[in-house]
Amino acid sequence: MTVSAGSAARRRALLSVSDKSGLVAFARRLAALGFELVSTGGSARTLRADGLAVIEVAEVTGFPELLDGRVKTLHPHVHGAILARLDLPDHRAALEHAGIAPIELVVVNLYPFRSVIERPDTSLAEAIENIDVGGPAMIRAAAKNHQHVAVLTDPADYEPVLAELERGGTLAAATRYELARKAFAHTAAYDAAISRYLGARQGEYPSQINLVFDRIANLRYGENPHQSAAFYRDETIAGSVAGTLAGARQLQGKELSYNNIADADAAWECVRDLGDAARPAACVIVKHANPCGVALASSPEQAYRRAFATDPTSAFGGIIAFNGVLDAAAARALAAQFAEVIVAREVDDEALRVLAARPALRVLAIGGGDARNRLHVQRVGGGLLVQQADSVRLDRAALRTVTRRAPDAAELVDLCFAWQVVKHVKSNAIVFARNGATLGVGAGQMSRIDSVRIARHKAGEAGLDLAGACVASDAFFPFRDGLDALVAAGARAVIQPGGSVRDAEVIAAADEHDIAMVFTGVRHFRH
Repeated sequence: MTVSAGSAARRRALLSVSDKSGLVAFARRLAALGFELVSTGGSARTLRADGLAVIEVAEVTGFPELLDGRVKTLHPHVHGAILARLDLPDHRAALEHAGIAPIELVVVNLYPFRSVIERPDTSLAEAIENIDVGGPAMIRAAAKNHQHVAVLTDPADYEPVLAELERGGTLAAATRYELARKAFAHTAAYDAAISRYLGARQGEYPSQINLVFDRIANLRYGENPHQSAAFYRDETIAGSVAGTLAGARQLQGKELSYNNIADADAAWECVRDLGDAARPAACVIVKHANPCGVALASSPEQAYRRAFATDPTSAFGGIIAFNGVLDAAAARALAAQFAEVIVAREVDDEALRVLAARPALRVLAIGGGDARNRLHVQRVGGGLLVQQADSVRLDRAALRTVTRRAPDAAELVDLCFAWQVVKHVKSNAIVFARNGATLGVGAGQMSRIDSVRIARHKAGEAGLDLAGACVASDAFFPFRDGLDALVAAGARAVIQPGGSVRDAEVIAAADEHDIAMVFTGVRHFRH
């Protein structure tokens, strides 16, 4: 990095940060390298409190901070010092004529807008006051002029930058380029958070959606080995990713694959809302994004055994998710099954010792928190489909019994359980259940009656009796043949949305078979 000959003894760094972690130690080492420290407000006070010599920005500009600090760095003596191209004689002359010393390092991070809007009590006025103006301007100016200026927006970069400066006195062009790229990404994410916050106040779907995601990892490949892939975390949502797969900790095992992540997310989203007072433990086994076994029990071990019994064949190589803490008993029960990933809210130490015997097994702990996606986004050719996430909860009081026979209390519990599961099965979806466990799952068929046949076939393969089962259908029956097939398989009660032009025909078929049927008024297509 070059500086003008007249300023060689006056290497300057401008430090103005909201996140002050590591600031003092960083500034002390900069001073030892001969940098003058120019700073503003709270940053200057922090540095002075530790005995460092600091030049206030007001001394540089010859103008005091204005409008309660809203205006302090928006001045030619700041931006001229950042934007000057020191390889151009005219720029050097302009600086010398104006008495401006060039700034070599710009260290800026922004008002904490995202953390402020995460608070539920934040007002619009408070959010607006936490929109940084001068900071982004300095970051963008320095990033634009990265051939001559280094810009740091992340305290994690302090140490490598110092090491490079201490090693050779300057920063390589490649370093400055990478810092500039990171700086533009930083301001883009900041602006996206503001845009999404303000847009959300105008309605669910603003005229533009700015999506910003931070890469968590490069993956070995995508759905297939010939496809490359990476995993990103949404950094502009209001609220943290705590409670989601993107915020999970991997406790052991091989690197996660694209399909591992997709299936683990499907398993977690299904299991997280399951469990009741009598059977608090829930287990979901997923294969190719569909639940192939789901069960409730008093313990994780029993929930797993009951879920596995639904479809032992499909469970091979599956993803297993638990809604609570995975204990040693459940971990030992898993030993006989080949699984790709285990997901749980937490995993206790004894369970980890058991699972350590299978070092390749991927084990994820979701942790506390309950963050959820508000919008569901799907890429199509040249654009995006955006919809509200399917987060509706079943309202038992809104259920409508449409048959002569109403479900008894036990049937109603199983109907509600099956309805919670069918929401997570690819359409057309059919779920047979009894006593808080699935018996057969039919997924992703072009015809609903084919899903019934597959669920019945799966139950037969597993040696499970469907007599007296409760059944959930994610959408209405267009003809009575689907209902007839359920009854032939052993169904005693059915839950479905209703809404078909042939509802009367289907209800009449249910009455003919003397089964109970309730309508939810809500459909759960999942494509």
